[in-house]
Amino acid sequence: MRIGVPKEIKVHEYRVGLSPASVQELTALQHEVVVERGAGEGIGFTDAMYSKAGASIVDVEDAFAADLVVKVKEPQLAECARLRQGQILFTYLHLAADRPQAEALLASGVTAIAYETVVGKTGGLPLLMPMSEVAGRMSIQVGAWCLQRANGGRGTLLGGVPGVQPGKVVIIGGGISGSNAAAMAVGMQADVTILEKSVDRMRTLVDHFEGRARVLMASDDNIEQSVLGADLVVGAVLIPGSAAPKVVKRDLVKRMPNGAAMVDISIDQGGCFETSRPTNHDEPIYMDEGVVHYCVTNMPGAVARTSTMALNNVTLPYVKALAGVGWRQAFAADEGFAKGLNVHEGRLLHAGVAEALSLPLSDAA
Repeated sequence: MRIGVPKEIKVHEYRVGLSPASVQELTALQHEVVVERGAGEGIGFTDAMYSKAGASIVDVEDAFAADLVVKVKEPQLAECARLRQGQILFTYLHLAADRPQAEALLASGVTAIAYETVVGKTGGLPLLMPMSEVAGRMSIQVGAWCLQRANGGRGTLLGGVPGVQPGKVVIIGGGISGSNAAAMAVGMQADVTILEKSVDRMRTLVDHFEGRARVLMASDDNIEQSVLGADLVVGAVLIPGSAAPKVVKRDLVKRMPNGAAMVDISIDQGGCFETSRPTNHDEPIYMDEGVVHYCVTNMPGAVARTSTMALNNVTLPYVKALAGVGWRQAFAADEGFAKGLNVHEGRLLHAGVAEALSLPLSDAA
């Protein structure tokens, strides 16, 4: 199969769909790989490295003309216009928060498979997990930066110093992103609270952190009390494929301390704070109700080399399956992989996306 790897065009997005090492594995299987010129330059993956791995270096039109297009971020509207019926697009989509993209993909006729809705053979979201790990860890790093006074924050050091209380970090959601955020915050010696709805997950978190972080039921009252006393609030709420629920309302943000910070990891799915709106790496923060908000929709793009390698570790087996036997046979062999199919030949096939966008749902491809 002919596999195309375009250069990402989202603001400060330097990740790339396939690394040179992944290309080498695919070309060894006799697949043809074409990589857009400069696709990996931002993270040190040169065109020469791709050529050595067996890829052809092409322009953007040729990269998007391939049978299988492998990307990282959701296609921008100009990229959607390059797609056509009969092609497979394999990338993050996050359609529940992006009606224009959903409509453009439906109009293109492409078969679009979303990393974030593929389910593993033992459950979980294997293609979302590495980026959730990265975003979770980054959330504390950028949250600490937001709290610096020069950035509008209240001037709090999360770890404190002898004789001064540490900063209070509240993490809403104890999944992959939330637990990774908690691990970083605990490592910085902050005062950490994790709010989670699943009792089983709460028990796991309690055992894992062994008293270094408090774990509370994510009830409305516990969220309110915790957020009101927080220096940094991290939103890590996920309903796979669906829009994120607004777990922190504007009235609650209004009552937070001036200069507190909020990092919304859920912003790709619409955000879990009522005051959230998408930002980018050029202008990552804004003030609302006296609180610093960080809502970058491609957080892992800031550490693009690490993110690309972590993503390729999990996506490459699926790319091999698609290229080797086609999507229908690949889905027949792995029903969790089939859950990644969001759009096919003008039909929307994911219930969560259809509900979020109020678009008709088709039953089968």
